[in-house]
Amino acid sequence: MDKIKLEILGLSPSQSQSGSFALVLGEEYGNRRLPIIIGMFEAQAIAIEIEKIVPNRPMTHDLFKQFAEQFKFTVREIMISDLREGIFFAKIVCFDGVRESIIDARPSDAIAIGIRFDVPIYTNESILSEAGITASGSEEEDEQEELVRSSNRPSAKSFGDQLKNSSAEELQRLLEEALGNEEYERAAKIRDEMSKRN
Repeated sequence: MDKIKLEILGLSPSQSQSGSFALVLGEEYGNRRLPIIIGMFEAQAIAIEIEKIVPNRPMTHDLFKQFAEQFKFTVREIMISDLREGIFFAKIVCFDGVRESIIDARPSDAIAIGIRFDVPIYTNESILSEAGITASGSEEEDEQEELVRSSNRPSAKSFGDQLKNSSAEELQRLLEEALGNEEYERAAKIRDEMSKRN
């Protein structure tokens, strides 16, 4: 079965399930998208690694990486391997220098680990055919691009307005407070506002 490489296109609050997020993966050399609904904590784990935010304490996926490195394991790839009754399944392909091991995982955890090891994410044709969405270059693609853009901006306008109207010192205080409370998505938004001003 041929593998199809995917890349992370966006992460945004789910319109259909409160408290969940839509992780949108895109076919590397195609126009199909694979949206996967994931939980808030997994979304946070993916977002802080994408944004390169260093938490005060290691998160579970960071511990997995430290553990693997300590015992000379590496991750080779992530495979979104199956779709049964609307639920995605994934595999983490590991290597210890001698043999390859495959670990079953939820896609959200597998991707959170995979991006920490900077490894490719794959799926297969049957999954993309069944659950993929084709961007046609029309209104559908515009909606997809909006979904991706929305993952990079504050979801609550009042918070975004608050950031825009805050001084540099106030932004620094808010950033330290968010990191101290382990609110990494909030910290990423604050950092983004600070970056715009530099």
